[in-house]
Amino acid sequence: MKTKTKLLTGAALLAGAGAVAAKKYADNKDTVRKPVEITNQQFYLIGGGLASMAAAAYLIQDGHVDGKNIHIFESMKILGGSNDGAGSIKDGFVCRGGRMLNEETYENFWELFDRIPSLDHPGQSVTKEILDFDHLHPTEARARLIDRHGKILDVKSMGFDNNDRLTLGKLMITPESKLDDITIEQWFKDAPHFFTTNFWYMWQTTFAFQKWSSVFELKRTMNSMIFEFPRIETLAGVTRTPYNQFESVILPIKKYLDSHHVNFVTNATVTDIDFKDDDTITVKVLYLNKDGKDEKIILNDNDICIMTNACMTDSATLGDYKTPAPKPLEKPISGELWYKVAQKKPNLGNPEPFFGNIKETNWESITVTFKGNKFLKIIEEFSTNIPGSGALMTFKDSSWLMSMVVAAQPHFKAQDANTTIFWAYGLYTDRLGDYIKKPMKDCTGEEIFDELLYHLHLIDRKEEIKKDIINVIPCMMPYVDAQFQPRKMSDRPHVVPKGSTNFAMISQFVEIPEDMVFTEEYSVRAARIAVYTLLGINKPICKVTPYNKDPKVLKKALETAYR
Repeated sequence: MKTKTKLLTGAALLAGAGAVAAKKYADNKDTVRKPVEITNQQFYLIGGGLASMAAAAYLIQDGHVDGKNIHIFESMKILGGSNDGAGSIKDGFVCRGGRMLNEETYENFWELFDRIPSLDHPGQSVTKEILDFDHLHPTEARARLIDRHGKILDVKSMGFDNNDRLTLGKLMITPESKLDDITIEQWFKDAPHFFTTNFWYMWQTTFAFQKWSSVFELKRTMNSMIFEFPRIETLAGVTRTPYNQFESVILPIKKYLDSHHVNFVTNATVTDIDFKDDDTITVKVLYLNKDGKDEKIILNDNDICIMTNACMTDSATLGDYKTPAPKPLEKPISGELWYKVAQKKPNLGNPEPFFGNIKETNWESITVTFKGNKFLKIIEEFSTNIPGSGALMTFKDSSWLMSMVVAAQPHFKAQDANTTIFWAYGLYTDRLGDYIKKPMKDCTGEEIFDELLYHLHLIDRKEEIKKDIINVIPCMMPYVDAQFQPRKMSDRPHVVPKGSTNFAMISQFVEIPEDMVFTEEYSVRAARIAVYTLLGINKPICKVTPYNKDPKVLKKALETAYR
């Protein structure tokens, strides 16, 4: 039986080598416009995150658009979308999440940021700055999984049995057309042991999967990151930025766009869009609420609208040391606009599967700020990783499934030599804690930190450790896992929908064949597709590298499955 299973699994993994690549958007000739040389052509970009900023950069660099004709509308007072980072020594710092990069699979991200100047190193690009930093601070996690006894587990083995291997292998060769609305749990219903393996705990917490997440996304992630499979226990493939992503990614591209006089409009919410009353998808009117006042923007025939159709950190709330993160009260602003436009025209997707169940799409993070480095030294002694060399430390028996990571210090430019920070998160916010007998979502920053100390077996030292705390800021993100929800293939719209003349959608909620969501690359690739297609730019877009069709990579993956 073992030999048979191995052969079947090997065949499943190797079958991708002969698979036909998915049709690219560049082939959608009916949506491609020829460049129109009109100096007053206006470009309206909805959402102030990475995708819109990338689109603006592509418009300038490859579309030769005058920056003053580009307008970016952001509903919040700050730009950056999910690439955030803020705070001070006095009040504490906060990053809602950790946005990992990857050198091998971020093809368009690196290409774009190789054209964006570094803020800190004159004459260098952001790409070179990040990769140089990462190569000097390589990741090699030595405490990836920790059990209830505070013991670091040996996770060299994935922990698979033959049924696990067979079921995972079957997924790798199953066409996506047969995976509509199927969850990971449903796919592995006859292989429940899979959810007890080292692989599942590591893969789940690296990418924030749940059992009820779409098996689409597990398959896509495995295909895209299959070369990462043999080193998942160390997360050696994680590429670090010198500082948080707001300062290392958003601020450089913002300064670049400012230098080209791009018009950023903050505290401005696009509440609705009107389309031309015909068979095309042609935007005619934007309805805008700016600082509480309603405005209307009428588009001319050659103007273009590029819309962020949803944001995974939409409606996030912040607490503090003594206050839980408030329950999100409002509907997701970006998702609400998507609801409206999807009802007006075909081919604009269906937001319902993604934004219909907060209980399944939320998780919560904390950012902890200390005076001094006592706590980080304790973690360093425990894990044997200096700050910045480790990765996620997951407490696999935690009822909240907590993980933490210590970045290289300083993680914020405003930190001084006597200030340190780390970040942690929990996936199961509705469950009672093991030490704090409350749901995570109802806990103060202090209570969440106490729960973490319990799992580190440091609860007897809590008063000593907590003397150095400046703040613990919890962040509840109700839709942060929304892009993983079970769905039909048709629920995510194409970047440039069929029939569009001047409209595109960009985000983690659009459909890009073969690519994996929950990445910076996805946002940048979507932006590039949108700009090149709508402007008819005849320049290749970096394709998804087919590591799942590389025999050498597949051989290593197969060997890993039997470790």
